[in-house]
Amino acid sequence: EEREIIAFVGANGAGKTTLMKCILGFLPFKGDITVADEKVQFGETASNRHIGYLPDVPQFYAFYTAKQYLKMCQKVSGNVTDERVDEMLKLVGLENRPEKIQQYSRGMKQRLGIAQALLHKPKLLICDEPTSALDPEGREQILKILQEAKKETAILFSTHILSEAERISNRMIILHDRE
Repeated sequence: EEREIIAFVGANGAGKTTLMKCILGFLPFKGDITVADEKVQFGETASNRHIGYLPDVPQFYAFYTAKQYLKMCQKVSGNVTDERVDEMLKLVGLENRPEKIQQYSRGMKQRLGIAQALLHKPKLLICDEPTSALDPEGREQILKILQEAKKETAILFSTHILSEAERISNRMIILHDRE
């Protein structure tokens, strides 16, 4: 539903990332998946215009600052305002940061990835283990950002940390491989 956080919870290998990639149309699947009333089809990403995606390890052009990177994404999107770029930088705490992305910590890169994924105001934000490999402070920052982002989009995030899922999600989907 709109403005809801859903957590995919499960151990490593349970299928969380696989299911997310099916929702994105990156992997073949059986059955039906619908995003914003649009049917998802493997290999066809028309429904992805409604989705922002943060992979478990986001990649960036390391020679940009956060603002330069989002300005480049703005040009690619074509429908993002300068105000939206500034709003996203503020949301993730990277406004007025002069360092190049190559100097960023893992947590800073995760936060920039969320800003990029939210830039075009998606109806659904998908985050694949957004707090993995972060220290407690970094985890807390990401969870607060997701709670704030929930005000304008639905969020689906995966984790194997039950306490995080319980704390910020409206609902949980538990995936368990019974092999």
